Amino acid sequence: MTQTHLGKSIAQLSVLIQSGSLDPVALAEETLDAIRTYKDQAIFTRLLEARAMEEAAASSRRLRDGRSRGLLDGIPVAWKDLFAIAGLPTTAGSIVLADAEPAQDDADVVKALKAAGMIAVGRVNMSEFAFSGLGLNPHYGTPLNPLATDVARIPGGSSSGSAAVVAAGLVPVSIGTDTGGSVRIPSSFNGLVGYKASHGRYSMAGVFPLSTSLDSLGPLCRSVQDAIWVDAAMRGRFVPEVERAEPAGLSLIVPTNVVMDDAEDGVVTAFQAALAKLSAAGVKIRRAAFPAFERFFELMAEYGPLVTAEAFVLHHRRLAGPEADAMDRRVVARTRMGEKTTLVGYLETLKVREQLIKEVAATLGPNEFIAYPTVAHVAPALAPLEADDELFVKINGRTLRNTAIGNFLDWCGVSLPCGVGDAGMPVGFLLSAPKNHDERLLGAALALEGIVTG
Repeated sequence: MTQTHLGKSIAQLSVLIQSGSLDPVALAEETLDAIRTYKDQAIFTRLLEARAMEEAAASSRRLRDGRSRGLLDGIPVAWKDLFAIAGLPTTAGSIVLADAEPAQDDADVVKALKAAGMIAVGRVNMSEFAFSGLGLNPHYGTPLNPLATDVARIPGGSSSGSAAVVAAGLVPVSIGTDTGGSVRIPSSFNGLVGYKASHGRYSMAGVFPLSTSLDSLGPLCRSVQDAIWVDAAMRGRFVPEVERAEPAGLSLIVPTNVVMDDAEDGVVTAFQAALAKLSAAGVKIRRAAFPAFERFFELMAEYGPLVTAEAFVLHHRRLAGPEADAMDRRVVARTRMGEKTTLVGYLETLKVREQLIKEVAATLGPNEFIAYPTVAHVAPALAPLEADDELFVKINGRTLRNTAIGNFLDWCGVSLPCGVGDAGMPVGFLLSAPKNHDERLLGAALALEGIVTG
């Protein structure tokens, strides 16, 4: 079949579907065909061919009968391997859950996008148990970054397959999770828009957890408009509540501490060029130090990371049994570190976290956002990370640094492509706002996207 619709955005496909120029069944067939024949078979852990064709046929009937469910009807979507799909075990990128009890029902957000008419084409790969920002998976293979032209490079994680599948043009959107950067990092590495919603914005029912204090969800896609449409549907709304902001009415705060430490020259150049374009468009930019950033890393050094403590609670029985031998050694090592966090240290971390969230929010004006590079480097080469566990730990920490700040401070965030750095690989521009300011954030990102990416 001639592949004429791959690589398009949701908005582009929606125009064709709603006008009758593209049948959802034909699009589903084309999509599945492309997935089956794509050179990198590590992207998907499970294709949902029968379900996809059934949902596409239902969408086609609705459209013929004039009963469209809206702009997302007939649009393919891929799901990270930790969202429950009825009739299948939820494996979370791990082989130890391959024989788990099948889910009785879809996750709530899977149901929500099905209700909007979207077509679930499959589950995509991820870091095992979502516990790495790099995206390596020794069980199902590591998806390769589709934009790398020199050497095999990582996709970023933990939503590795979610980024690779969109960057490869196989689907227009994939839904990932973000506990320390797992939507924004792979979006940055693959030149995509990645929206991490506020913690608690969507139902987490049917989503395999990592850290209940930090877990959040979001789409990886080709435009902010696409993210806005998907966000509305994930909350059961068919009309988005986001209004495009005016660039001249926006103000950005660029932190002067932590986030630019050890940044690659190419990342710095791309980010500064984006700031210059924003300033020329009337966006106000000021620079300020955020003492809360250092306090966050001091807390981690003193008591251990919050995510590690909560991951250990989740997996401690698994780690004490034979299943640990079948897990990624790097995930096992990192998770076991959570045993060192005492109850006092855990509670103190939560207390200080709340103080820092309020402290930072109080420093922001009514229409101010925080801006800095999503990651301080571009996607690194895969082979050295597979060969050297010490290097893996070092690069994983560096990769997660900038985005993890936002999870700890309970921000929502959007990573926008803002040019390229070393080896011609994409650089991400991270725009963040306090919790539950998602509509403002998305409205600002909608206004700034064309300037930053242009």
